Amino acid sequence: MDRFGPKKFKITKREFQSILDALKRKGFKTIGPTVSKDAIVYEEIDSLNDLPIGIGDEQEAGSYRLKKRTEATLFGFASSPHSWKQFLFPSQEKIFSIHQPTEKTSPPLINPSVTQPPPLAFIGVRSCDLQAIAIQNRVFLEGPYPHAGYKSRARGLFILAVNCAYPSATCFCSSMGTGPRAKSGFDLLVTEVLNGQKEPFYLIEAGSSQGEEIIAQIEKTDATEEDLKKENGVIQNAEKQILRRIETQGIKELLYNNQQHPRWTEIAQRCLSCANCTFVCPTCFCSTLIDIPRKAQEIERWMVWDSCFTLNFTHTPAGSVRKSVLSRYRQWMTHKLASWIDQFGLSGCVGCGRCITWCPVGIDITEEAEIIRKTSPVKMPS
Repeated sequence: MDRFGPKKFKITKREFQSILDALKRKGFKTIGPTVSKDAIVYEEIDSLNDLPIGIGDEQEAGSYRLKKRTEATLFGFASSPHSWKQFLFPSQEKIFSIHQPTEKTSPPLINPSVTQPPPLAFIGVRSCDLQAIAIQNRVFLEGPYPHAGYKSRARGLFILAVNCAYPSATCFCSSMGTGPRAKSGFDLLVTEVLNGQKEPFYLIEAGSSQGEEIIAQIEKTDATEEDLKKENGVIQNAEKQILRRIETQGIKELLYNNQQHPRWTEIAQRCLSCANCTFVCPTCFCSTLIDIPRKAQEIERWMVWDSCFTLNFTHTPAGSVRKSVLSRYRQWMTHKLASWIDQFGLSGCVGCGRCITWCPVGIDITEEAEIIRKTSPVKMPS
């Protein structure tokens, strides 16, 4: 590091592969983007050849499809229907099993599900998802009762981030202050630069001692002033492509003061309450517990993802607290943009746009917030 910021280096695709090799030698399980079933998803990868080489995407409200690029990019796409939370907070997790001995006088035996997964290395994390991981860390690791499973998986996590060069039409990270440039939360940061060629080069910098250790093991050259200008050009071009906006000034008060706004009824007439938005969201953390009989005298308790859009999520002995689609959508949006701030000190939205892309009817959270703001009977502070 120097006084002007982290030292940046220039590498080729071959040296990039050397980074994956170095991580694997250190025992990391490398997770990255790959193509499966006409979508870019995150799975275990062994080499750069597993990445979506020359593949981009086109996204709009309720629409997603892949497209071929003319350049051999490794990260020529935007957000994935997957988010990184599935590896730290999996959709299904066994908590413990209870075994009742045959002797009725003996107490039940509780066996916690204790596993020590291999250390994970995430390859290709965007700035919005870096913030999402930071938010989930706050939810699961801070406070008096940290989540044991999440803690074991997050321990030793290595993050190789990429500056976003190709945001989708549903992205609004710049409004949330979460992108497109990655600023912190990574071990290594890579910028893919095309330079008018089909084969890109990469600028790389370390964000931690772990990252510096990996960089020391690969061949590289110092980045020139011209290289840095090209990197800035990549970021500036990405910023110009982000057209969706959400006004965050006073958003908490806006939603709190408009619980009876007629727009909620209009949204509810379109919303299918399918929970797609919560499952693709990189920060949503709702879950429930289910007990599964395995043997005559043994039961397993599992934690599974749930959603505030399911009718039984708020079920009590008196019935469901939120019986209408209106109340469930209002709860989701108000929690994401308002009460989350009271609960955790920051917004629960990172502007990745997944909820817009993967809503079957194309409901757009940025559009709904703007309509409520413009038609609010309550005067908001400027």
